[in-house]
This record gives sequence, structure tokens and C-alpha cells, in this order.
Amino acid sequence: MNSKITYAKVGIDIDKIKSFHEVIKKLTESTLHNAREYKPVLGCGHYAAVIDVGCDKLIALHVDGVGTKVLISQMLDKYDTIGFDLVAMHVNDLVCIGAKPIALVDYIAVEKFDKKMLVDIMDGLCKAAKEAKIMIVGGETAVMPDVIRGVDGKGYDLSGMSIGILDGEQIITGEKIVPGDIIIGLESSGIHSNGLTLARKVLLEKAGFKVHDVIPELGHSIGEELLKPTRIYSNVILDILSEVPVKGLAHITGGAFTKLRRLNNKVGFDLGKMPKPPAIFKLIQEYGNIDTCEMYRTFNMGIGFCIIVDSSHSRKVVDTCTINGVRAYIIGKVTSEKGVINIRNEEMKSPVTV
Repeated sequence: MNSKITYAKVGIDIDKIKSFHEVIKKLTESTLHNAREYKPVLGCGHYAAVIDVGCDKLIALHVDGVGTKVLISQMLDKYDTIGFDLVAMHVNDLVCIGAKPIALVDYIAVEKFDKKMLVDIMDGLCKAAKEAKIMIVGGETAVMPDVIRGVDGKGYDLSGMSIGILDGEQIITGEKIVPGDIIIGLESSGIHSNGLTLARKVLLEKAGFKVHDVIPELGHSIGEELLKPTRIYSNVILDILSEVPVKGLAHITGGAFTKLRRLNNKVGFDLGKMPKPPAIFKLIQEYGNIDTCEMYRTFNMGIGFCIIVDSSHSRKVVDTCTINGVRAYIIGKVTSEKGVINIRNEEMKSPVTV
């Protein structure tokens, strides 16, 4: 029997990272009164920070990157979608607190100057910005051969900082979530931009696939599947926010469905109606001999975003998603039993708790 692989074993220990976040929170809290004329509304621990800048205006701030997905693009020598991922990661997180994303600045660090690579990355950024209806208002490009290393000299890293706007009544933190509320899951476009380290270790190293190998279950190559751009949810979420009172929003990224606990730790989240995971996740689990619990702690498993509303509004949310071309499922409900529990789909013999 092959030994089981976990995210921690490949160098990404989610529990240790979460404990480090508590250290960061304590350190950064000591700076919160440095700018006396402004005040923080939300700090560490949410999808974005929020600052009151006066005149009834709140600004949401977010910083993010695309992780080791850049290595897949280097292996394929394809760079025109990775910028799309960056924008999606930003706007999807900003909207989780009710903010309307408005602008982003990017940071690209490269191993060596490659004009075509940089133009392709920017092309993806701009396409995504148009879809998400935000501006790219600046950025920085750094050539650092002594720092950045990649595949065949094509190394780069991509990150950015974004802002959104909102007022105090718009802020969504999850504190209003109560047992009986409905959890709606929005379909992902694939693996998105999290869990790529584990996926690479399993599929490209342990299983021995090459990025150009075509897999019948996928209908295309491993590389194409892993490089699929992250879906932008912000437009449909903003539409939903204008129509119904939403209690909680979760972008399913690092930590996967444990993200739901961030919204409200006084309740639980019963995900007993999860749909069947897409083929890519079944491949990763099979070849990596990965526990189902670990899969739902690491990957989105086909659900990239969760919306929590009162049961009376669930049908309206699903209908709005359908109108916007996003498939949505009622995947569970909020419970008084704490934690993320009873994750189940049609192929599971028993429920899973994460």
C-alpha cells in the first residue's frame, strides 16, 4: 500500500500557517493607530482589510498572488491566462466582505527579461480586468536573476494589491449566520489557484505524467487542466448582493472548505449535498492515495465559492447565478454542531469532517 500524501508532507502545513497568522495578527495590531486620522474597520482574519477614510467611505484592501501555478505555465511555456488568475483571486476575495472591487496594481518578478512572456501575462490581466470591471492602475516589474528561479530559465512570480469600496452597512463578516441558513455552492472552473503544489507532486512526480500527456478522463492534457483560469465570481455576487440579504460569503481557496469556519465559529456547516467532484480531483486522490478529508481541506472539489443566506432567499440566489451563466447548487445548511461536517457526495460511503 502506498503511503498517503498530505499537503503538509509536500511542505504546505495549513495548521502551522494558521497558527502563524495569529502571530502576524498580534504584531500588526500594534500598528493600527499609527495613522490617527483614519481607523481600521476590519483587520487580519478576514478576506480583506477595511479602513474608514472619512466622508462615509470605506476602502477594502487585499494582497494576493497565484502561487505555484506559475510553474505550470512555465512548463507549458504559456502565459496568457495566469494574469486572469491573479485578477480572479483578488476580486473574488474582495467581494466576500461585500466590497465592490475597483482597481489593482500588479507586481511581476522575473528571472530574466522576456518581452513576450510579460506581454502575455499583461494580456491575461487586462482581459480579466475587463470581465471583472476593474481598473489596472499601475504595477512594478523587477528582473532578479539572483532571486527568481524557474523552469528552463523562465522563472517568474506574479502578485498584486487591490482595492474595493463599500459602506458600513455593506460589510459582510458572517456574524449573522444562524443554524438553518442555506449554503449554496458555485461551480468552479477547475483547480483554480490553490493546491497546485500537491497536485504537481502527485501527478507530475509520483504518477509520472508529463504536462503534455492527454488524459482521457479530462479530454485534454494534464497541463491544460491545471492551467485553467480561476473563475471570476465577483459580478454574480454583486448582483446577488443587490437583490437579497446575504449572511456569509466564502471564496474556496487555500484551506478549501475550512474557510467556512472563518465566517462564524459559533455554528457549523453541514455540506451533505456536495456534488460529484470533477475528474481532476479524482485523479489527484487516486494517484496520491490521499484521504478524502485531506482533499476537502486542500482543493475546491468543484465548488469555488459559497453563499450563505436565509432559506427564503436560496431559490433567488440559484436563479440569479443561472442567469449569469454560473451553475449553483444547494450544498448544505448551517447547523448548531460546530465545524465543517458531513461532507458527502454520491461516491462517498461515509461522511467526512474537515
